[in-house]
Amino acid sequence: MPYGGGVRALEHHSESMEAILAHVPGIKVVIPSTPHDAKGLLIAAIRDPDPVIFMEPKRVYQAPRQEIPEGDFVIPLGTAKLVLPGSDLTIVSYGAQMKEAIAAARQLRDEASAEVIDLRTIYPPDLASVIESVRKTGRLLVVHEGPRSFGVGAELTAAVAEQAFLHLEAPPARLTGSDIVVPMPRHERHYLISVADIMSAARRLLSY
Repeated sequence: MPYGGGVRALEHHSESMEAILAHVPGIKVVIPSTPHDAKGLLIAAIRDPDPVIFMEPKRVYQAPRQEIPEGDFVIPLGTAKLVLPGSDLTIVSYGAQMKEAIAAARQLRDEASAEVIDLRTIYPPDLASVIESVRKTGRLLVVHEGPRSFGVGAELTAAVAEQAFLHLEAPPARLTGSDIVVPMPRHERHYLISVADIMSAARRLLSY
């Protein structure tokens, strides 16, 4: 199913429903951020014995072309991807929002070393990879387009607080969409998270 905003298309519903779907027992939820991952995750989803909802961020339809293996390859569900290594801050995101997360981490290089993780599978999440990263960096920032309340960010920050509390240098933070209906195209930019927003949130964590 397609989802998400950022394409300024009035006829499309732009809400992010991943948290609602992941809350249903027995359902797996997958969101790719690149064409390469989309193929590997889709093959894995088709072959999985459980129901899998494969959510396609509409902004990724407009992503730059990418080399994709012609043969059969699978990206196992429930495995996150380390996109950029770092030592001072962990940024976790997924889907279309990965573009801004990566850009923000790169622009912060002169100030701090940010590790960026692409969650890829919303449920079951790869908590082990997130916890391992936070134990190294001491800080967590979760970035996602969906609403803040009862979202993926809430789940990840709770898990980190429970399993990596003694390693934290700052409270785990969420940078998310607002608890409102996604605005029409004219005001959509006010809802979506920008590179500047992520950099500002990262700086707050780094200076805590």
